[in-house]
Amino acid sequence: MRKEELIENLKKIVGDQYVQTDPEDLYAYSYDATPGHSYMPDVVVSPGTTEEVSKIMKLANENRIPVYTRGSGTNLSAGTAPLKGGIVLLMLRFNKIIDVDLENLIAEVEAGVIVQDINDYIAQFGLIYPPDPGTVKTASLGGTIAENSGGLRGLKYGITKNYVQGLEVVLANGDILHTGGKNVKDVSGYDMTKLFTGSEGTLCIVTKAYLKLVPAPEAQKSMVAVFDTIEDAGRAVSGIIAAKIIPATLEILDNATIRTVEDFMHVGLPTDADAILLIEVDGHPVIVEDDAKKVLAVLKENNAREVTLARDAEHKQQLWTARRMALPCLAKLRPTTFVEDATVPRSKIPAFLNIIKKAAKEHNVTIGTFGHAGDGNMHPTIVCDLRDEEETKRVRAAMDDIFRGAVELGGTLSGEHGIGLGKLPWMELQHGKEGMEAMRAIKRALDPNLILNPGKLLGEC
Repeated sequence: MRKEELIENLKKIVGDQYVQTDPEDLYAYSYDATPGHSYMPDVVVSPGTTEEVSKIMKLANENRIPVYTRGSGTNLSAGTAPLKGGIVLLMLRFNKIIDVDLENLIAEVEAGVIVQDINDYIAQFGLIYPPDPGTVKTASLGGTIAENSGGLRGLKYGITKNYVQGLEVVLANGDILHTGGKNVKDVSGYDMTKLFTGSEGTLCIVTKAYLKLVPAPEAQKSMVAVFDTIEDAGRAVSGIIAAKIIPATLEILDNATIRTVEDFMHVGLPTDADAILLIEVDGHPVIVEDDAKKVLAVLKENNAREVTLARDAEHKQQLWTARRMALPCLAKLRPTTFVEDATVPRSKIPAFLNIIKKAAKEHNVTIGTFGHAGDGNMHPTIVCDLRDEEETKRVRAAMDDIFRGAVELGGTLSGEHGIGLGKLPWMELQHGKEGMEAMRAIKRALDPNLILNPGKLLGEC
């Protein structure tokens, strides 16, 4: 099908105003938050109903046109970059919170709704939707489902797949499929909801989700612990979990990140510390007090130089803002920022952090590391300049050391950012040839013409 014919057919489906073809508009959707990946699409189309998505997919499938589904474009693995041109399917018109079922504690939400808006809306009912990615104020629900996002609350509350109970999706051939629903238990057939959650847009297009909600905690207590060695900080993380305490949040910042955040924000972080832990316990007020005392004891046993409790709500907000600003502050240092994402067993955090430090030193690159220490999900963040070819080679070599090190420690290439394009070279290292072929077989079964986000997650199928 000629490009002009494709555009006219799309306009008939969604209306002229929802089809973008100007070069400036196409360029705006040629990349996401991942550096080094920009590919021009042929057209950007914004459907407003599931039926419109279905018609678009039937058209694309019949003509073997690539389709790249996109929400807010905040993802960090080039997951929405239109590698092979074709259609960028922009889902932000799916922006309705359809229903909040208080008897079943389920929200019915369209894919384009911003995650923070869900929590803002359900706060009136004393409820929360726990998945809490760093881009919570800008990320769309569909994108977080596609990436199976986690976030700061992942240790205690889990990640996206733990809260998606049902989906409405459109398959590559245009079929509309409903999976799961409001039932707490459902073991009828394959768990298609879990299969689609985390599939990075390669198997379907999510249009709507049924989300499990939980009561908001009655009380919280936050603290920051300062360590002279990152090894002590790592042992403290393991010690807290071994003491049978599951904090709502347990975050780590290394020295490079501490210094960078403090330089830009001036919030009083100790720039001479090798690492700090940011910790929050929540729940019933009595349990929160007891857990906080136990955490303090573990921190002192593991040589915390100083522990400061949040004085009030404002101080608490300041501490967590410092954590959320780790990435933006590091990004100010150089033109290019690679936010990597690997997970290791909690007991291996000190070893993994040392692998990162060694890679930075041996390859002469700048790496600041922060992340979700409680679940072992680290974010080594490399700042550089992609225009410098020699430096870029050193950055790639450091990445290779980091990802190989994570897998050798029994870890995984991604805890929440996904694979997209950036981590494809290491997928077989983790999953083996047999694992990769099994996943490709699923892809080929559901998308035989290979039009949904081709080239991502599994490479060429």
